[in-house]
Amino acid sequence: MESLCFHDGNITDLINKRSLHVRHDSGHGLQMHSSLVERMALERELEGHQGCVNAIAWNSKGSLLISGSDDTRMNIWSYSSCKLLHSIETGHTANIFCTKFVPETSDELVVSGAGDAEVRLFHLSHLKGRGAEDGALTPSALFQCHTRRVKKIAVEVGNPHVVWSASEDGTVRQHDLREGASCPPAGSSRQECRNILLDLRCGAKKSLTDPPKQLFALKSCDISSTRPHLLLVGGSDAFARLYDRRMLPPLSSSQKKLPPPPCVSYFCPMHLSDRGRSSLHLTHVAFSPNGEEVLLSYSGEHVYLMDVNPAHGGSMPYTSGDASNLMNFAPLLNGIELQSSVSGIFVNSSSSKRIPATKQLEKCKKLIQMAMKSLKEDSNFYYGIEACNEVLDGCRDDVGPLLTFECLCTRAAILLKRKWKNDAHMAIRDCHRARKLNSSSFRPLLLIADALSQLGKHKEALEFAIGAQSLAPSDSEVALKVESIKDHITAGMLIHIHALMRTNNIPGFTAEADKANKANGGESRSDPRAGRVLSLSDILYRSDANSDASQDGPRSERDDSDDDEELELAFETSISGDEGRDVDLDVLHGSLNLRIHRRGDSTGETGRANGASGSPTSSQKEKAAYKPEVVIDMKQRYIGHCNVGTDIKQASFLGERGEYIACGSDDGRWFIWEKQTGRLIKMLHGDEAVVNCVQCHPYDCVVATSGIDSTIKIWTPSASVPSLVAGGAAGPETSNVLDAMESNQRRLCRTREAVLPFEFLERFRMHEFTEGSLHPFECTQS
Repeated sequence: MESLCFHDGNITDLINKRSLHVRHDSGHGLQMHSSLVERMALERELEGHQGCVNAIAWNSKGSLLISGSDDTRMNIWSYSSCKLLHSIETGHTANIFCTKFVPETSDELVVSGAGDAEVRLFHLSHLKGRGAEDGALTPSALFQCHTRRVKKIAVEVGNPHVVWSASEDGTVRQHDLREGASCPPAGSSRQECRNILLDLRCGAKKSLTDPPKQLFALKSCDISSTRPHLLLVGGSDAFARLYDRRMLPPLSSSQKKLPPPPCVSYFCPMHLSDRGRSSLHLTHVAFSPNGEEVLLSYSGEHVYLMDVNPAHGGSMPYTSGDASNLMNFAPLLNGIELQSSVSGIFVNSSSSKRIPATKQLEKCKKLIQMAMKSLKEDSNFYYGIEACNEVLDGCRDDVGPLLTFECLCTRAAILLKRKWKNDAHMAIRDCHRARKLNSSSFRPLLLIADALSQLGKHKEALEFAIGAQSLAPSDSEVALKVESIKDHITAGMLIHIHALMRTNNIPGFTAEADKANKANGGESRSDPRAGRVLSLSDILYRSDANSDASQDGPRSERDDSDDDEELELAFETSISGDEGRDVDLDVLHGSLNLRIHRRGDSTGETGRANGASGSPTSSQKEKAAYKPEVVIDMKQRYIGHCNVGTDIKQASFLGERGEYIACGSDDGRWFIWEKQTGRLIKMLHGDEAVVNCVQCHPYDCVVATSGIDSTIKIWTPSASVPSLVAGGAAGPETSNVLDAMESNQRRLCRTREAVLPFEFLERFRMHEFTEGSLHPFECTQS
């Protein structure tokens, strides 16, 4: 994989174009060229804070850097000399989470937001003549209208009069600096401030199908630099929201909670849209430099890229029905006939700048061979996947359906062997794409069955396996897969039934059922009315006619066994014959009525038991009336880091063109990926504990990072040789990239949800603690 070229080309070619073509703008391409990124190394550490550095930002010219810390100070640094110019005592009584230079003010105005729920404005001209450490400064404006921590501040390019703040109280507030302060005088009610631009206090959604009605804590916001009327927000659920400020209602107060206004677009990877997990939330959202893409960073998850306008990019809009259809077998697809000739491999033959077809074809063939080798040898899964990424993402404009189909199936198979977080979901996506290219092949169906089995959706997996068997009835691998899934369903259901019978003190059945099931290979078809043992396979596969049991057997309501759902089995028994006679404790006579449903989904059963005749309840009517939104899906994912411990971890575009993606990690490293293919290009050790902030210089190939350490690191392409890994002051060079990534994957799967739910953590952070008593907790969980 080291021999693969990156898609920004050769730096020599860019320099030649600049000298030969006067109008050719190569500056943007040279800022973050791959040859420079590969030489990134630590140049300097900026010392001046006494606590975690939670926020860093460059001014528009790149001449100054501002930082905010747990020590409640804002520091202003010189880029050219890397010296501390001013250290401002802000007067905040809690950790500073966000700082910004106000545009078009000659870098005289700076603004800060903190855990004390305040936004403060400072005029740097008041510091003239003072030393760097003599920084006690009275704010020019003080906004105290938020009720919870302020996590992000946004500014508009070219607008010196207004700033926006996003808070965990669920509101985005608009502060007009010309008013000095929008808050009422001291002693008045806080609830009178009429500066709420966006009220999302009742705007969180547990899943795509649920209406927005949950408590929503905002974690991040951003304003597009190219279309400043567009506002992007993210917080305590899985959905980022895009709003047009021109379409929002007038500014309001917080005296009454209003329903969330409609947004322009929702953004969420499809596999996260219906998980219903309380701890899954966004820590950072950002627009690309050209405003055409958005980047989302999730807690306990990966980083994802989406298109603002799906019609112009690789993202696709979807609905709740599309999300459920991925898990359900559809026998017919409008497939595209595969081309067997070389001419069918390349579809854009009119492109004059395209690599010649034969050369591109040989390159793609070699990459597929590399991927197949990793699959066959059960090794180097990461590099096998990257080889497929290069074909599917790096060469997607040139590669035709035949090679695309082969590559999709290969990548899906490797993903299912690697088993990193969400790899099974990614494999399902690949297989559905492959089915559209060739609906007559059983390979995608068999791989989807494997993926669903990994996700615990064995019933759906069986449907796909049977579908594969219908396409390849004589294939032994497919037949074994069908039987394996049946056995797995049988074993899993027996475990649940045995546990429930033990809990309810129902005698017999378990030992006899085990004995009968083993003796009959899980395929016993006993008749309970004859007093014989009821086998679980009777329930799952029995047919009233003499047709195939696996296809015609009765089906219960959905019994998905996803990560966040549990099965609940309800059963009734009746003993046939004389009630007074002795009952054989080893055999359960009579009948067993089994009902399978999701935990907590008992409304229908309760209603029928109470004689409600199936009439819908008010909650059912509300759910039926709600129409889920259309959501924009991901087009690329970036993996390798770990984002579990902090709620301010950023994901950023690097360079004026945003060709690279960077994000910090809980292991003290920060990562750089190629945006187009998701390929890791650089991993650097930047902190003793956690890297939270990554900010690229506006014009130079320079990156500033910060985190739990009290210092800020400045990174430049100063290494003598290019490499995938580089060390920093926090530790020696890491020799094994995969070990670090796999360790992060293990940590990523151990999220905080297993210990404390998100809502409890929010209450724990915000209430009933005196200032200064929980600095370590705030530092690691912010």
